[in-house]
Amino acid sequence: MIKINLPEQLTVDWLREQYLAYSLSPDEVAQEIIKRAETDAEMNIWITPPSIELMKPFIERLETIDRESASLWGIPFAIKDNIDLAGVPTTAGCSEYTYTPVEHAAVVERLIAAGAIPVGKANLDQFATGLVGTRSPYGETHNSLRPELISGGSSAGSAVAVARGQAVFSLGTDTAGSGRVPAGLNNLVGYKPTLGAWSMKGVVPACASLDCVTVFSQSVEEAMLVDRFARGVEESDPWSKDVATPQQSLPSKIIVPSNPIDFFGSYAKEYSEAWDVALDQLKKTNLPIEYVDTTFLKEASAILYEGPMVAERWAAVGSFVEGNPSVTFPVTEQVLRSGLNETFNAPFVFQAIHQLQAFKLKARKVFADAVLVMPTAGGTWTREQVRAQPIQTNSDMGRYTNHCNLLDLCAIAIPAGKAAEKLPFGITLFGLAENEGLICSMAKQFLNTTKKNEATTLVAVCGLHMRGFPLEKQMKECRATFVCEALSAPKYQMVKLTSTPEKPGMIKDERKGGAIELELWEMPLSEFGAFAASIPSPLGIGKVELENGEEVPGFVCEAYVAETAEDITATGGWRNLFVKN
Repeated sequence: MIKINLPEQLTVDWLREQYLAYSLSPDEVAQEIIKRAETDAEMNIWITPPSIELMKPFIERLETIDRESASLWGIPFAIKDNIDLAGVPTTAGCSEYTYTPVEHAAVVERLIAAGAIPVGKANLDQFATGLVGTRSPYGETHNSLRPELISGGSSAGSAVAVARGQAVFSLGTDTAGSGRVPAGLNNLVGYKPTLGAWSMKGVVPACASLDCVTVFSQSVEEAMLVDRFARGVEESDPWSKDVATPQQSLPSKIIVPSNPIDFFGSYAKEYSEAWDVALDQLKKTNLPIEYVDTTFLKEASAILYEGPMVAERWAAVGSFVEGNPSVTFPVTEQVLRSGLNETFNAPFVFQAIHQLQAFKLKARKVFADAVLVMPTAGGTWTREQVRAQPIQTNSDMGRYTNHCNLLDLCAIAIPAGKAAEKLPFGITLFGLAENEGLICSMAKQFLNTTKKNEATTLVAVCGLHMRGFPLEKQMKECRATFVCEALSAPKYQMVKLTSTPEKPGMIKDERKGGAIELELWEMPLSEFGAFAASIPSPLGIGKVELENGEEVPGFVCEAYVAETAEDITATGGWRNLFVKN
């Protein structure tokens, strides 16, 4: 049996392909996830980390489920630690608050029934109060690409677990942007359905009237697959609603703010430039664009933290905070106690409710059959900057997210290029309640258009840059995407270089050569030059002839190394050196 090297980032399609071919088992996937979690331990992704003990019952249960018909069979997922997994402690980011549930949260139960494997409970901003990922006594969750930067929150560990290949998808929650900001900062899709479409049963409330379970994934398609199982009424949940499954349909127009977008932080200029690029890409979707003054969204957002809605957070956990002095994370307690503001009396609450209702009416008129597009975040911060100014930096992260649930909108955050090296930029698409079909169709249209309009080149790789090997991450960093497996023309000698780590070299030599197994990746031309320049001698990029006679750029090696290197042509490819007996 061939030993499968798992890709750096896991997807449903790739795992399904391996499972259906019986070339990979859920046990092997679990072991790799545990290994990755241990390697990344200092990133503070987990509160209850992946373990065989946790995953074993769910893996064994797969024996009773048909792998061909169960779309999530063996698919590992992470759970934010304010969502219940039976028999595993729920902490909400506070050890003194911990309880052990006897049943799964409703959405977790549905995903397990579909064959998915929960792998662990992910770190979060305590009591889901924050958008930065640093407000946890279990440690600050590091950004998946640049550890000095924030991960975003409050669903910090959930997003980074997916970005670091420790889960295919993950569950988060979203009250003010917690299911979207971490997606934008970690180059993921973050999908927030209509309020009530996914049950909140078994979820620790933040603001119960605004809370929503969300999903982080690598693609819109994967988010929609999870939605298929998570959606539906839960009779025992007072917040649950019967919201129809999204029907894919493009909006009649795209709404873009006519008022200035404010950018902030050390990368404000780069974020602004990335937003301009995203606007250009929106124009290439060939949908009408209407520029609208969206100032009212900011006015609505103020009700969340500057108005009485913050008192709902205190209503959820205030008695615990009062009864357990000095155990709450300091900045979290400061935010929660702001809900005790004496001005938040009954008349003030109703005034806010009536004001919010007027904003909802305006949103229904402005966004009818349309999709609103905004930056997911207007910038980012280092973790050190957040420590220095915990309130203001957190507030900035919610500039383009806080209005969403207040106005009963659905939303999907998607990648939209890079602001700088290892600094992804993202946009969020908003739609009216029950219009998930519009935002998801538009998201796919944007991503397809972006890919179609960017000049690319194929790159043939034969060694450590292939899926599952250590340098796959370089392909991802250059925004390359795997296309297919291929064979070289039967004219190449493959040798094992005496380097650390060991790597192969391909030398064109029809006398000693054979057909070598390759992978073809598609890379933006804007990334290709720097990528090629980074390859150390004796390797380089040249033309590689494929089995069908086509020539594509790919890894080649200088011929002189054949004199001292081990000839491994007979293996047929680097991956074939890793074979189980």
